[in-house]
Amino acid sequence: MEKRPIGYQVYSAREEAEKDLDSVLASLKKMGYDGVEFAGFYGHTAQEVAELLKKHGLIAISSHVPFVSIEADMFGIIAYHQAIGCKYIAVPYLDETMRPGAAGFGHAIAVIHRFARLMKEAGMTLLYHNHDFEFVKLSDEYGLDFLYHAVPEDLLKTELDTCWVKYAGEDPAAYIRKYAGRCPIIHLKDYVGRKGEATPYALIGLDENEKKAVSSFEFRPVGHGCQDVESLLTAGIESGADWFIVEQDMSVGRTPLEAAEMSIETLKKLGLK
Repeated sequence: MEKRPIGYQVYSAREEAEKDLDSVLASLKKMGYDGVEFAGFYGHTAQEVAELLKKHGLIAISSHVPFVSIEADMFGIIAYHQAIGCKYIAVPYLDETMRPGAAGFGHAIAVIHRFARLMKEAGMTLLYHNHDFEFVKLSDEYGLDFLYHAVPEDLLKTELDTCWVKYAGEDPAAYIRKYAGRCPIIHLKDYVGRKGEATPYALIGLDENEKKAVSSFEFRPVGHGCQDVESLLTAGIESGADWFIVEQDMSVGRTPLEAAEMSIETLKKLGLK
C-alpha cells in the first residue's frame, strides 16, 4: 500500500487537550502521528499553537470551525489559521435550522461559498465535513451532493467522514471514489451498532440515561469496528487523498489516547506508514 501521512482530530481527546495540549501533542507524535486537526484551540494564541506544533514536529493539517464563528469573523479565522500554518478549514456541522431540507440551507450554502472564496484568495482551502443528516434527498440527490454541486470544486473540497457515510446506509469507499480528485482529507472513524432513535453525535456530553436511545451504537478505534478499513485506504489513495485523519468522538473502556494508539497501529499494520 502507498504510504500516506496520518493525522489525529484533537477533539477526540478534548478533555485531555483542555488540561494539557502540550502533553497530548507529545503523545501523538510518539505514537507516530504526522499531524493534527483541531476543533478549537483551548485558549491558546496562534503563536502558542505554532510553537507547540514546531516543538513536537507536527503539522496543523486542518481545523473544524463552527459555522456561526465563520459567519461572524471570516477574516479573523483566516488570519489565525495562517499564523499556525494550517491550509485547510472545515465546516464541521450545521444545526437543524441550516441543514439540507431546512429553510436556512440556502443561507448556509451562500456563507460557505463566500468563505470559500476568501480562503482561496488567501491560498487556503475550505472543506465540508459531513454527518448523516446530509443524506436526505433534495431534487433527487442527497443534500451532501447538492452542496458539493452548488459550490464549485475549486472552492470547496470534501472531508468525508466514513463513519457517518456508512451509518447513513451508503458505502464509504464508493463515496470516496465518487469524489476522486476532490478529497484531500478523509476521516477514518469506526464503530459498532446500528441507527437508533437519535444520532450518537447529538448525545455527546449527555448522561447515560439520555444515551439509551443509541445504546446499540459505540465508537471504536479504527480497525476494531464494522468498517472495512483497507478498502477505505485503497479508495482514498486511488482518489488522491493526501491525509487520513483518525477521529473517535467518544472512547469507551479506555482513554482516548489509548484508543488513538490502537487506531494508528491498525493503519501501520495495513501498510499506510
